[in-house]
Amino acid sequence: MIRDKCGVFGIYGSRNAGSLTYLGLYALQHRGQESAGIVTAENGHFHSRLGMGLVNEVFASKTDIDPLKGYLAIGHNRYSTAGSSSVDNIQPLVIKFSRGDMALAHNGNITNYKQVKKELEKSGSIFRTSSDTEVILHLLAKSRKKRMELALAEALSKIVGAYSLVLLTPKQLVAARDPSGVRPLALGRRRSTWVVASETCAFDMIGAKYVRDVNPGEIIVINGNGLRSFDILKPSRHAFCIFEFIYFSRPDSLIYGMNVDKVRRRLGRQLAIEHPVKADIVISVPDSSNTAALGFSEASGIRYDIGFIRNHYVGRTFIQPEQKIRDLDVRKKFNVVRGVVDKKKVVIVDDSLVRGTTSKKLVTMLREAGAKEVHLRLSSPPITSPCFYGIDMPTKKELIASSKSVESIRRFLKADSVGYLSLQGMLELPALPPDEFCTACFTGKYPIKLFR
Repeated sequence: MIRDKCGVFGIYGSRNAGSLTYLGLYALQHRGQESAGIVTAENGHFHSRLGMGLVNEVFASKTDIDPLKGYLAIGHNRYSTAGSSSVDNIQPLVIKFSRGDMALAHNGNITNYKQVKKELEKSGSIFRTSSDTEVILHLLAKSRKKRMELALAEALSKIVGAYSLVLLTPKQLVAARDPSGVRPLALGRRRSTWVVASETCAFDMIGAKYVRDVNPGEIIVINGNGLRSFDILKPSRHAFCIFEFIYFSRPDSLIYGMNVDKVRRRLGRQLAIEHPVKADIVISVPDSSNTAALGFSEASGIRYDIGFIRNHYVGRTFIQPEQKIRDLDVRKKFNVVRGVVDKKKVVIVDDSLVRGTTSKKLVTMLREAGAKEVHLRLSSPPITSPCFYGIDMPTKKELIASSKSVESIRRFLKADSVGYLSLQGMLELPALPPDEFCTACFTGKYPIKLFR
């Protein structure tokens, strides 16, 4: 399965910065379930709590949150896309150096990480983690620029890849997004408090209002002088991750200025137009496919019903680190509503197909529950290439569509038919030009340089 990325959150100007960051991370839990952390700043000092597990496990009681004093903070939910799954790699990463304390949280992936790390080690840098995020801190520590935005711009000019990041010093909050804008990052406001987050659903959780996206290549500095914006990174062609709409983001979020729910419904409608089928009901694979399935139902005229019940106490299947755990989760994550599918011709709508193992089990479960026919419809094109920009996908060899035809996939799944949304159909639906998106996982054309 595909593994999710991370979620970042930052806030400036609230006496309850630590508590609000906790709530923000709670809303962003879907972006990373491996670890969570919060760092706050108070009177020139940092307070932090970091741990492995879900947000409500790391911050299990009031006594875990109360010590996080201060009016500015950053937080992070992690799934490892570069670096191992370990306590050392929990973010935000915190360092002490000549400038003082600094903390950093990052969503994305630095493609020249290994090359930059080797150069830094040659010049005397000592790394304590295996995370690509740490190279940014080392580059910052080496900069002689006095102003933070200039030092950060100098550091970021030496790395290649995707990053949306939040940085904390004792007196200021800094946010930055890579020039291609691969990963989302939004700016919000809660009265006099400024907030940045991977998704706007985090703003809704704390009563903040969406202001705008942090622009690709933009650095934002928030301190006692207010908010200042700097466009000092070298501009690049936009490469917004289309998978944010297909799967990752919550449907109640705005991503790249667009409502995720509305885009997913359009994907489902277009899928019904491209791959019609005679059936009795449409069901989804909850929860990321719900709105696409509703769109399919609307366009096809086939009734939508609840065919699977999801156990919400089991984490996202493809976000688990080990294959054995993922396989176990598939068996315990879903159950079929037999009375809905028995003796019915069923269309099952899912967002994507990766290895195919999960879908194969779901088709089998529907057959065993009495479904007469099972037709799989996917609201994205075939995934044929891995991502190197912050989504830890399987290797190309493991991606079923990289080596099998649609008919071969149908036989493997034992479905009556399989239909993928076309690349053209997908790109016509968001309200941005098609060349604004990264589609490397579907086309193998990578917009940002890779370093092998």
